[in-house]
Amino acid sequence: MAKAFKKTVLTQPSSPTQRRLWLMFPPKLIKEPLIWKLGQKFKVVTNIRQASVTDEIGIMCLELDGKREDVKAAIQWLEKLGVSVEPVEISVIES
Repeated sequence: MAKAFKKTVLTQPSSPTQRRLWLMFPPKLIKEPLIWKLGQKFKVVTNIRQASVTDEIGIMCLELDGKREDVKAAIQWLEKLGVSVEPVEISVIES
């Protein structure tokens, strides 16, 4: 009697990544709890490194940790909402 074998597909898990980003929020989004929503909507850990908020603009340095595809999806979501997202240029002489 022949046994039926189930074919198993092995996939590599997504590698973890950390991205440090500058976010610029337009006036209409300043009072929205977008970082909280980001952490609820995507499997990422957020770490606010620096922030400055006025009535006209919000600027934030944010670290995102998580699986590469989750971080990418979170960035795309922010951009779709109207947040400007740019990578942080890390200085070579950083201590």
